[in-house]
Order: sequence, then structure tokens, then C-alpha cells
Amino acid sequence: MKIENTGFENERVELSRLTDTMEDLGFDLAGQWDYERVTYDRKFETKEGIFYLRVQGFAVEGDVGGSHAIINLMTPLLGKHYYPHGVEYGEGETFPSNIVSTSTSLLKQAKERMDAIK
Repeated sequence: MKIENTGFENERVELSRLTDTMEDLGFDLAGQWDYERVTYDRKFETKEGIFYLRVQGFAVEGDVGGSHAIINLMTPLLGKHYYPHGVEYGEGETFPSNIVSTSTSLLKQAKERMDAIK
């Protein structure tokens, strides 16, 4: 599920500030990057299953291996994890309302923090 109208689409943020912001809100970068792309995940474990809020971006200046890259963000995604296949984001997925509202709130907080550091 795409979470649109968050202000993330085409937002440009310096990598180290982005990582600090996302990690403060419980997102994990871990090994989910290469020299051109980053992916931040926030995991939700509920009785309905495991869900991931995913924020992705790509470098438009510098590279992700250096801490001063400029990242262009993409539309955030909410997906459900299916073992052993992975995360599905499709239109046919059902997401608990509390996961959707928490995800929206986290994205709003992240956007406010990114706007404050510009």
C-alpha cells in the first residue's frame, strides 16, 4: 500500500540527517542500502501478522557509502510480511487501522523533523 500525500515524494534530505531522524522514530537502515539506494524499515508485530513501513530513497548527489549524500525520497510503502516469500504491498492486502494510523503519524513526525533541519 502506498502512503501518499505525506510530503516525502521527491523530498531531498542529507543522508546523515535522514538516518538520525528515521532511527529516532524506530526505523532501521541496517544492511538495506547500496551506493545508490537506501531503505528504512519500521517493523510492526501484531496478532494480525508482521507489517513493515518502508521509506526508500536514492542518491542524487554523492553516494550512500559516504555520509554526506543527498537522498531523494520516494512514496512510503506499507506491506505485510509472508514467510518465506517476503513483503507484499499489493492492493489486495488488508492492513489493520491502528497500523495505518501509526504509520501515518510516524511519517508526519519524520517530515516535520526533516523540515525543521532544512
